Amino acid sequence: MRAVNPHKGRTGLERIGYALAHSAEGLRAAFMGESAFRQEVLLAFVLAPLALWVAGDWRELALLIGSLLLVLIVELLNSGIEAAIDRISYEQHELSKRAKDMGSAAVLIALVLCGLVWCLALWARFS
Repeated sequence: MRAVNPHKGRTGLERIGYALAHSAEGLRAAFMGESAFRQEVLLAFVLAPLALWVAGDWRELALLIGSLLLVLIVELLNSGIEAAIDRISYEQHELSKRAKDMGSAAVLIALVLCGLVWCLALWARFS
């Protein structure tokens, strides 16, 4: 017989309320505990209004803002991976290192994509 998860019984508005509360707690934890996330949030707050001026149409605006949000999403996932690995053990292990390195690489790729999108949009705007 399969064990029942006591946290999976909520439905409807109760589930949505709990999900929003947990999401807010995750954002707070990331902002308070992860300097990289704070830096990326600051970057997003600076660049998001600039996107309104740089973008030629709604598609470019969506790409500019979307690339900023993607960086934040990937950073949150990376932080979650790191927290789970640290929860298991602080002992150095090849698999733990690999998981953390892959998470870091995902953030790097998201940042490169964001930079590329912004560079292309700026080039289109000023060329």
